[in-house]
Amino acid sequence: MSRDTIEINPDIRRARTLPAAVYSDQHWFDLARDLVFSRSWNVIGDTSMARTPRSAHPAMLLESCLDEPLLLTRDDSDQLRCLSNVCTHRGALVCENTENSCAHLRCRYHGRRFKLDGAFASMPEFEDVENFPTEADNLTRLPLEQFGPLLFTSLNPAHSYADLLAPVHERIGWMPLESFQLDPNHSRDYLVRANWALYCDNYLEGFHIPFVHEGLADTLDYGAYDTELFDLSSLQVGVAKDAQDTFDLPTAHPDHGRHIAGYYFFLYPATMLNFYPWGLSLNIVKPINPALTRVQFRSFVWDASRLDQGAGAALDRVEREDEEVVESVQMGVRSRLYNRGRYSPAREQAVHHFHRLLAASLNRESA
Repeated sequence: MSRDTIEINPDIRRARTLPAAVYSDQHWFDLARDLVFSRSWNVIGDTSMARTPRSAHPAMLLESCLDEPLLLTRDDSDQLRCLSNVCTHRGALVCENTENSCAHLRCRYHGRRFKLDGAFASMPEFEDVENFPTEADNLTRLPLEQFGPLLFTSLNPAHSYADLLAPVHERIGWMPLESFQLDPNHSRDYLVRANWALYCDNYLEGFHIPFVHEGLADTLDYGAYDTELFDLSSLQVGVAKDAQDTFDLPTAHPDHGRHIAGYYFFLYPATMLNFYPWGLSLNIVKPINPALTRVQFRSFVWDASRLDQGAGAALDRVEREDEEVVESVQMGVRSRLYNRGRYSPAREQAVHHFHRLLAASLNRESA
């Protein structure tokens, strides 16, 4: 295996895990930023931003990783858009504070104006400029997709949004996603002293639950824990030991009759949608450097009466238990005596799946 090529055997029984250097080397971190995150769909915000016509809300896409200044705007026709927040004149930020009533966007550096759909409007002192304006003078418009309260965008998507979210819609589309409301009291950020991919590895298997999460293990039936793989995502199905604090599923649902405590969806490369009877717990993983990651937890509540019950309770404790073990692994993968491990075919299918997707993305440079 060369420095720029990672091989993960498609047969999990024969495969070896990612090389340790992927979790600690700046080279691999930079490749992931450029070849993975810049080509993927990421959550830019939620529908509480730019809620009314003539509003504009600046947002940074994956700060400390991509650091791409973007702007959510809603025009007079109530059309929500995602635009570049960089002026096409000299690169200043167009909008630096949330605007709740604006007919246009105006760069404070030299006065260039844009419509709320990003189209160039006017520019002082440019009367003698030839071939002006052109399409290049408009603010770049990015794709914007909505899933319930969440807004997704991408700088240069390597795959379609529809393909990414299709398995989620099929499984939980019966839930009233449009009714989910952000709950700041159950939302917070965590700083994890570990590589972003290690954090994802840990999320992608229930193998560690009996060893790391005593409280969660008392709730879930470890023997019934399921993993399902899709092209660009995976699903872990948490089955409760009894019918208490579980989903009331529609009769036609494929899991009807099972005591489902939680649906844990992983969207490649690093977005986690955790559905509980009370609503959605969102994890947005934001790489900072090879050994430091910010994780944003955002709770969107449907049924507040079911908060703090079942598998969806004590999430802060579960997160801190995960952080402790992942930070320990980060120290271990830097050892000169460790390089690659093996997978449990019964318990680490989603980890293997993630590693194959990541290797394929990182290998693009050498292709």
